[in-house]
Amino acid sequence: MRFTRRSVLQGFALGVSLPLIGQPAPAEVAGVTRRAIPSSGEEIPVIGLGTWITFNVGDDPVLQDECAAVMAAFFEGGGRMIDSSPMYGSSQPTIGYGLQKLKYPDRLFSAEKVWISDPTSGAEQIEASRAYWGVKRFDLMQVHNLVSWEEHLPMLFDMKAKAQLRYVGITTSEGRRHQEITRIMESQPIDFVQVTYNILDREAEERILPLAQEKGIAVIVNRPFRQGSLIRQLDDEPLPEWIAETGARSWAQFLLKFIVSHPAVTCAIPATTRVDHVRENLEAGGGVLPDEAIRRRMLDYVEAL
Repeated sequence: MRFTRRSVLQGFALGVSLPLIGQPAPAEVAGVTRRAIPSSGEEIPVIGLGTWITFNVGDDPVLQDECAAVMAAFFEGGGRMIDSSPMYGSSQPTIGYGLQKLKYPDRLFSAEKVWISDPTSGAEQIEASRAYWGVKRFDLMQVHNLVSWEEHLPMLFDMKAKAQLRYVGITTSEGRRHQEITRIMESQPIDFVQVTYNILDREAEERILPLAQEKGIAVIVNRPFRQGSLIRQLDDEPLPEWIAETGARSWAQFLLKFIVSHPAVTCAIPATTRVDHVRENLEAGGGVLPDEAIRRRMLDYVEAL
């Protein structure tokens, strides 16, 4: 069943848990892979939820409810990490709206970013983000695209020491500033690094992913589908029959399994506006993750298309 705007709103009006409208929601994905955050040993599912573009819906109550339905299905399926940023328009209040509707699920792993060039305004921005989400504190705070990282990181480390957040990280996207990213990874005690990595964008394999393993830094992968363009590019091509042995039944799952099967990757954060897609993404974390031989075969197959 594909959720329509009308069915979502009717579900809220009746006080029904969103994934249960019309048909039972699947239970938490059986055997979903979890990876440990190296700095603590805490385990999180390898599939998270991004909010770039998809949750930037303004104050439209219908679209807010559709995003809340996606969040509900995400938690029902065993998801934990939701990632956002002040750069993402209205995504933060949209998350807060959904969390309030869902009564703040205990399993939430909140990942946010500080994104402001004025180093004296970082704490104020973080507090505004926290108020939008409605959480007591963030699990992870990241310096977004390294903006004023020299000033923001010491502030985040101090907040972590005071138990005002749990983990500290840095981010980049689309292959930018990898040299500076590696320099920070080598010199600063960060817990997480977030980068772009997918079957076509593999620059992170050269240095960032091996360095993360060496330094004990968790890796979040953004833009796993190139904002959907990868799936659109592959949609008309046949899914190889041999990939069924991993449990993958769609190109989205094929692409996600390639990403999260890399041993350095802790969590990938695909974004979506659809309940069926968030369930499909979560299922990619179950079944069998490809070994190195299958990963090579996946890569060769896509490159030959």
